[in-house]
Amino acid sequence: MFDLVMVFSTNDVDKCMYTKSKNGECVIICLYVDDMLMSGTCIDIVSKAKLFFEFKFEMKDMGETSVILGVKFIRKGDSVLLSQDQYIEKLLRKFGYYDFKSVSTLRDANSKLEKNIEESISQSQYSQIIGSLLHLMSFCRPNIAYVVSKSSRYTQCPSQDHWDALARLMRYLRGTMDYAIEYSEFPAILEEYSDAN
Repeated sequence: MFDLVMVFSTNDVDKCMYTKSKNGECVIICLYVDDMLMSGTCIDIVSKAKLFFEFKFEMKDMGETSVILGVKFIRKGDSVLLSQDQYIEKLLRKFGYYDFKSVSTLRDANSKLEKNIEESISQSQYSQIIGSLLHLMSFCRPNIAYVVSKSSRYTQCPSQDHWDALARLMRYLRGTMDYAIEYSEFPAILEEYSDAN
């Protein structure tokens, strides 16, 4: 029914990704601890890979992905939306920003962040928030990349101005928790638009 010797090749960049290609068909497997995400060019090769792993390991097929590693997968026609609204809510609650009034923009255009030469204000907590935002930015919210990148430059010694900029970003997230990134099969070319200013 299936090859008992299914050799998967590892990805040199990401050691958690494995691929198997044969006759123009491909299956991709992503592993993280005990979570596995499997996708492929056709259902047949995915089914064969599932059978292979079920034969080798004790595992449970959870069906079509709805949530993995805190990222929600929402099907919308031929598109897939990725959302981390629960992660954002947890982040806002953890750091005390959930009850703050939301704002419609990421940053104050008149704000100029500069290196702090005075005493640092809550450096450890600032670093924790930046780390959480980097995770969020990498998965589903590339729209916050510029502000997170700018704010992350000051993790060593944040001032009140840096905290104010970070608080504004958190208030923006409070109002945009339901935002998601959408992937669709068309167009074949990935286009990205950015306004770094």
